Amino acid sequence: MNPAADIWTKLVELMQSEMTATTIHTWFDDVTPVALEEDRFVLYSPTHFKRDIIATRYVQFIKKALYELFSADFDVTVLTEGELDSYQKPVKNNFLPGTEEYTFERFVVGSSNKFAHAAARAVADNPGQSYNPLFIYGESGLGKTHLLYAIAHTIHDTHPDYKVVYIKGDAFTIDLIQAIREGRNQEFREKYRGADVFLMDDVQFIAGRDSTQEEMFHTFNTLYELKKQIVFTSDRPPKELLRLDDRLKTRFEWGLLADIQPPDYETRMAIIKNKAIRMGVELPEFLLQLIAENITANVRQIEGTVNKIMAYQDLMGDTVDKETVVRAVKDMFKDKSDIVPTADVIIDEVCKYYNIEPAILRGQGRAKDISLARQIAMYLIRRMTNLSLKEIGKEFDGRDHTTVLHSIERIEDLSKNDPEKSEVIKDITANINIRYE
Repeated sequence: MNPAADIWTKLVELMQSEMTATTIHTWFDDVTPVALEEDRFVLYSPTHFKRDIIATRYVQFIKKALYELFSADFDVTVLTEGELDSYQKPVKNNFLPGTEEYTFERFVVGSSNKFAHAAARAVADNPGQSYNPLFIYGESGLGKTHLLYAIAHTIHDTHPDYKVVYIKGDAFTIDLIQAIREGRNQEFREKYRGADVFLMDDVQFIAGRDSTQEEMFHTFNTLYELKKQIVFTSDRPPKELLRLDDRLKTRFEWGLLADIQPPDYETRMAIIKNKAIRMGVELPEFLLQLIAENITANVRQIEGTVNKIMAYQDLMGDTVDKETVVRAVKDMFKDKSDIVPTADVIIDEVCKYYNIEPAILRGQGRAKDISLARQIAMYLIRRMTNLSLKEIGKEFDGRDHTTVLHSIERIEDLSKNDPEKSEVIKDITANINIRYE
């Protein structure tokens, strides 16, 4: 699919009022449209002679037709022999750096993720044609992001001219806020609505954010109408995103919903074998079974356990035996349960969510949204740390313990009786936990 070809057909039609049929036939019949960039239209002419004639005599007519079509000024570049290959040669090593290992070939397929894998593969092979949008959901650490990266890398390899945009839900919000502050709204929209492939990880984090959801609504509509591929991941299906606008829920369900479940025993065994082989070690069958029987939650825990086993071997000279595996398994669970976020981290994540400066949250401001955010921060600090009421009060400009207790009790009540507030607390908690993964 080359959108430049459709544009070139319309440009030639517009130029027919300015030039004779003979002129158009002589100089443009073998011209090939290459790409429409942000402010430039790129063409290819097979000979230097024709290219020079077009560049000196007829570029002005092409520019005029482009202005008539888009109501905007465009430069025109005409490439010729030897120049086209350099232009089309994909740039290496700057596409989603650090994600090279997340390919379809390295994704271990089992009964728990087979459907999602097949759907992602179909999208990567035929972007914009199959399952649009694709919505992959499941708990953290099961491989959703791996599939997103795999889609991106496959499309980048097979369609190097495609603009592939990957963004996390919370980063989309931050980008929008910065664009509004700096007056770059149009630039923001062009960045996302100009994508050939739009991939959003953790879309649940845009729920409840009015401006972000409004922007997503229009971005989705633009991309969908242009038949551009859209893929989302989330920890829940759209219908369970309670604070998500109904119009977005409906659109997210237009295509295909694919869930990923925790891996079964056979899949866990395959993941462990795959990970060990890639790290250059062969684990005995009984050790593979020991890991697979004890680490059941998600892929990330499984890979983390194998990493610990390898670390014991490399750094401490330990042999990989049953004792080493048992120690690694225990460490994995200990690491998970012993992590205690700091008050600063919790306050930072609450501030990010509500777009409030930490000094304001800690201070005496009584605006409704600030007070609510402050109370949620107190509630989460109490729930996720070992700080006393008095110590929590010190974090918020020396408030006394009765004020802190009242705030905690109010949020406890809201979390039980207000589904939307419960979702907010769940999302902020997830953001805090991600910092420690």
